[in-house]
Amino acid sequence: MTDPIADMLNRIRNAQAVSKEIVDIPFSNLKYEIAKILEKQGFVDKVEKKGRKSRKALEITLKYPAAISGLRRISKLGQRIYTSSKEIKQTRGGYGISIISTPKGLMTNKEAKKKKLGGEIICEIW
Repeated sequence: MTDPIADMLNRIRNAQAVSKEIVDIPFSNLKYEIAKILEKQGFVDKVEKKGRKSRKALEITLKYPAAISGLRRISKLGQRIYTSSKEIKQTRGGYGISIISTPKGLMTNKEAKKKKLGGEIICEIW
């Protein structure tokens, strides 16, 4: 697997397509922070860490009816996409969010614009 974030987004998309309630994803701090943002924004019900040491996993409980209608990876391994705070745009007319990696950590596009921080656009969720 070359892109763990894209793998996480695909697992969530596929689980929703077959109406699974829980998705297990290999743990990393970046994926955990993305999942916590999704929980805070109301796209998923619950995010938990499971297991120990090399067997750590994220357990994400999805909302039904599906709260996520689309996921898209923006900044890829071959082409990183950066933005300044002035150039941050709304996602899907304000109905979605973009997750941006800033010097102060991961945050949504609205929070980054409010704090006047730019960074790498990780993904869009709507």
